[in-house]
Amino acid sequence: MDYYFITGTSKGIGKALAEAILKEENSYVIGISRNVTIHHPHYHHQHLDLSDITALRNNLHKVFTFLEKPDKIVLVNNAAVLGEVSYIGSQATDNFEFVFDVNVIAPAILMNTFISAYHEQTCPKIILNISSGAGQRSMDGWSAYCASKAALDMLSLTCQKEQDLLGSGVKVYSLSPGVVDTAMQEHVREAESSQFSEIERFKALKENNELQEPETVGSKIMKLIKHYQKFNDVILRIDSI
Repeated sequence: MDYYFITGTSKGIGKALAEAILKEENSYVIGISRNVTIHHPHYHHQHLDLSDITALRNNLHKVFTFLEKPDKIVLVNNAAVLGEVSYIGSQATDNFEFVFDVNVIAPAILMNTFISAYHEQTCPKIILNISSGAGQRSMDGWSAYCASKAALDMLSLTCQKEQDLLGSGVKVYSLSPGVVDTAMQEHVREAESSQFSEIERFKALKENNELQEPETVGSKIMKLIKHYQKFNDVILRIDSI
């Protein structure tokens, strides 16, 4: 059995990916999110709010349970928040903590526990972090989000270097999925133009049907996971798959 631990499975890319995986006969999904929107005999839901770090730490033992002779184990850190779209100096101070908890601290804790829990398993082990092009390009009004995704990229690079030195065989990727038609994009389009200079471009992407569907991205992620040996770079873009 292939086991997938996926955060943010209630909607968007996470839900699309989980549903694609569940079409495979030999796959089981452990979904980590606040709401249940998937019902399948091979789906187990773990209710967690990733902005509540204390609750996450207290429930890790419920997430990464013992697995009997797995064929493959995959962790997908998909859940993320954009946070408040506003300039530094005009946003709530707790916005930074909120965004970094969900986008960096929670993935780091899950990666750490995943590797610790399954280090003795000899099957393929893959960590896939869903990053963003915003982690490599500054976007005004998105300071917390851009910084958090840059941190996630470096976390992925460092983790892979460590696993290579240990010879563990763990593969780590940080994937930028491109612009996808999700609730996050709706949030972007509701921003004030005075706090985000590129808002008209993002509105045009929706109006011109240039946003990718979550299902399309989910299928490409499946391709990456199935053929991970072909991808040597840690930092990847969806158009390279």
